[in-house]
Amino acid sequence: MKVARVTISDRASAGIYADKGGPEIERVLRAAWEEKYEIIASVVPDEREVISRDLARLADDEKCALILTTGGTGPALRDVTPEATRDVIEKELPGLGEAQRMLSFATVPTAILSRATAGVRGRTLIVNLPGNPKAIAECLPPLIPAIREALRHLAE
Repeated sequence: MKVARVTISDRASAGIYADKGGPEIERVLRAAWEEKYEIIASVVPDEREVISRDLARLADDEKCALILTTGGTGPALRDVTPEATRDVIEKELPGLGEAQRMLSFATVPTAILSRATAGVRGRTLIVNLPGNPKAIAECLPPLIPAIREALRHLAE
C-alpha cells in the first residue's frame, strides 16, 4: 500500500525552514500502523492549483490508498488546503475534520478555526491534518480506526 504525506507550506517548500509536519505524520503512522506501506513525501506551497495537481497525481498516477496533508487549513488568506482538496475529491467525508476539531477544542479553543476536511477520489482517501506537529500527534491516532475502515471499503 502507498501512503502519501503532503506538507503544504510556502516556507517549507522554499527551504526557509524544515518540514516538521510530514515527519510527524510518518512517526505517528509507524507507531499505529501494523500493515506494510510505502511513504511518498511531497512538500508544496500554499497554492490551490499546485495542491490540487499534487493530490490528483498522488491518487491517480501514484495510486496512493491514503493521502495525509498537513498545513493550510486555517482562516488565513493563504490557507487553501480544504478548497484544493474539494477540487479533487468525489465524496466529502467531513466527519474526519469535525473529529479533529472536537478532539483539539478542549485543550486549544482556537482549534475550531480549522477548516480541515477529508474525502475520496477514486480508491484514495485524502485527509487534511493540522500543520502543527503537536496537533498531528493529538489528532491522527484517534482517526486511525476510521481511516482503516474507509480504506477497507475503498479496496472492495
